[in-house]
Amino acid sequence: MTDTAKWTVIRLLASVGAACAEYQNEHLRNLPCHLVQCDEIWSFCYAKQKNVPEDKQGRLGYGDVWAWTAIDADTKLVPSWLIGLRDAGYAFRFMRDLQSRLANRVQLTTGGHKVYLNAVEDVFGANIDYAMLVKLYGQEPESETRYSPAKCIAAEPRVITGYPDSSKISTSFAERQNLTMRMSMRRFTRLTNAFSKKVENLEHAVSLHFMYYNFARPHKTLANPYPRTPPMAAGVSDHIWTIEEIVKLAD
Repeated sequence: MTDTAKWTVIRLLASVGAACAEYQNEHLRNLPCHLVQCDEIWSFCYAKQKNVPEDKQGRLGYGDVWAWTAIDADTKLVPSWLIGLRDAGYAFRFMRDLQSRLANRVQLTTGGHKVYLNAVEDVFGANIDYAMLVKLYGQEPESETRYSPAKCIAAEPRVITGYPDSSKISTSFAERQNLTMRMSMRRFTRLTNAFSKKVENLEHAVSLHFMYYNFARPHKTLANPYPRTPPMAAGVSDHIWTIEEIVKLAD
C-alpha cells in the first residue's frame, strides 16, 4: 500500500505511538470532566489464549489483553486508558491514572466488573459519586458458539458511593467508544489475523488511535457553534490537529 518496507512502518508506529502517549500524558491534566464512564475492551497478543505456550501462560502480552478506557460523556474526551490484564492490580492503576487527570469531583459509572469496587474506593475515597451498571445476560443454547456476549436482557444500576444522578448512570458512551476502537484498529477485531505480536505495538497503536480520536477528529455532537474536537470542548486544545502535526510529535 505504501511502497515502504514493513519494518519501516512498524518503527514509525513505535516512534509516533510513543510520542502520542507522552504528549497526551502531559497535556490531558486538570480536566473539567463531570460525567465519566469506564469500560474494558478485549483483544489478544501473540496468540489466542488457548494457544499460548505453557511457559508464557499468565504473562502480559501472551493471550488475552484488555484495554481499560474512560470517556467524558459531555465532551467525548478519552482522558485515560491502560493496556493490561483484567485484574485488580490493573484496575487500581487505571483508576489512579484517571483520578490524577481530573480537576473536580465527578460522577463515575463503570460496568459490573467487581475489581472496580476496591479500586475506586482506594483511589477516590468518598470524593466521588459512583455507580455500577450491572448487565444481566440470557442463556444461549449450549450447542451455539458465539464470538460476542449473550443477549443482554436487563441493566441494573447500583449506587456504590455518594449521590450519583440516577438519570445519568450509563456506560453507553464507553461502549460506543469500544465500537469505534474495533472499527478503527484492525487489531481489536474479534476474528483477525492482524493482531499485535508484541504488547508494546498494541500500546503504540492505541496511543496513536486516541491521539487522532481526541485531537484530530471533530466529533459530530460538538459541531455547534463550530466543528470541535473533544480537547477543544474540554479547553485543552485550540484547534483541530492534522495528521502531519501528529507525525511531527516524533521529532
